[in-house]
Amino acid sequence: MKAHDGMYIGGEWRPASGQDTIAVVNPADEQVVGHVPAGTAEDVDAAVRAARAAFPGWAATPPAERAARIGVLRDVLAARKDEIAETVTAELGSPLPLSQMVHAGVPVLVAGSYAELAASYSFEEKLGNSTVLLEPVGVVGAITPWNYPLHQIVAKVAPALAAGCTVVLKPAEDTPLTAQLFAEAAHEAGLPPGVFNLVTGIGTVAGQALAEHEGVDLVSFTGSTAVGKQIGATAGAAVKRVALELGGKSANVILPGADLAKAVNVGVANVMSNSGQTCSAWTRMLVDAERYEEAVSLAATAVAKYVPGERVGPLVNAKQQARVRGYIEKGIEEGARLVAGGPEAPKEQGYYVSPTVFADVTPDMTIAQEEIFGPVLSILRYEDTDDALRIANGTVYGLAGAVWGADEEEAVAFARRMDTGQVDINGGRFNPLAPFGGYKQSGVGRELGPHGLSEYLQTKSLQF
Repeated sequence: MKAHDGMYIGGEWRPASGQDTIAVVNPADEQVVGHVPAGTAEDVDAAVRAARAAFPGWAATPPAERAARIGVLRDVLAARKDEIAETVTAELGSPLPLSQMVHAGVPVLVAGSYAELAASYSFEEKLGNSTVLLEPVGVVGAITPWNYPLHQIVAKVAPALAAGCTVVLKPAEDTPLTAQLFAEAAHEAGLPPGVFNLVTGIGTVAGQALAEHEGVDLVSFTGSTAVGKQIGATAGAAVKRVALELGGKSANVILPGADLAKAVNVGVANVMSNSGQTCSAWTRMLVDAERYEEAVSLAATAVAKYVPGERVGPLVNAKQQARVRGYIEKGIEEGARLVAGGPEAPKEQGYYVSPTVFADVTPDMTIAQEEIFGPVLSILRYEDTDDALRIANGTVYGLAGAVWGADEEEAVAFARRMDTGQVDINGGRFNPLAPFGGYKQSGVGRELGPHGLSEYLQTKSLQF
């Protein structure tokens, strides 16, 4: 795989300040596919300075022109979708069809939505004797995860650019090659120098330096709740804005009378997608006592179709593989019934974990409370809808969820009572304009659509 040996700063690839590099490993075969520089605080400082210098000009650029430039970026990403998909597969291990459809396809959709939104968004309004202005926050420090490497970049960078902000991106160290492809696309799209900058590196060095830098006005972070708390504390000390998209333990609630077969099959597919490495995955399936065993049987049949190395890829690295296998062992130890899968590695090579289903899971079990981030489904029994709601809301998280019901009004009524940021009703489709983000410890702020754009704006009022 092609890899740059420098940082993209101020519209050009510059040598890194240090000599250390990060090896990028294909988790499917454990082979090194490239090296990128391990950025330092000095690299971050150079990138922030470039972004700060570019900010006045980009903020003053008419929204229609910013929209047009984002539209060109969308077109460049679309033209390079095959290369993007192959790169994601190489460094994340995602099966190529998933990389093509989701990892390469969805970012194009999201970028297009912001090209349209930037052109139509009202950045000022009249309110009585006042004119209210919505202005760009300034320099954005974007720190993105490895599980959806390009989507998470676009979901931060596109609205920031639409708002008139400039950006310094620090991508996850496991998937930096995709970030370098995005930097190439940004350059090809003709973004002015310094509007977008890239520094690769590890979180405790480059990421921390970016979050702490006094020249950064807003930190947008996606990742674990533990790290999000640290970033929030750092930003709070500097009275700096943050947008945090963190962990999840989403409930898939199947109400009595719902289409059980469809709900179970879609639910299993949701958990197994991207090898379970999705913060919004419906990892807890809640079924009424009367149909519980039927649901368990359906789930066992459905999960058998997800063969490691075919429909399910590996986990991103050996540490993540060991972590997920540890959770599976914990589930067995705490008395959950293993229906499918287990802790044994299904392949000799690669960081694979067997797609796993647990039954007889109780709400207090570790696997029902903590984010596993792997292909592991827990099926819980409830007695009535009030019990189901108590279980669904009974974690520290509140990122996403699903409700299935024979009566749509009943399903919507239940969803309204869930403490979570996004709920799919009877298999609702992905909407790139719908806000995405969490309640409770699943985060602060929203991504996607106009709500995602508003994260990068600040308000000024003029009185007449």
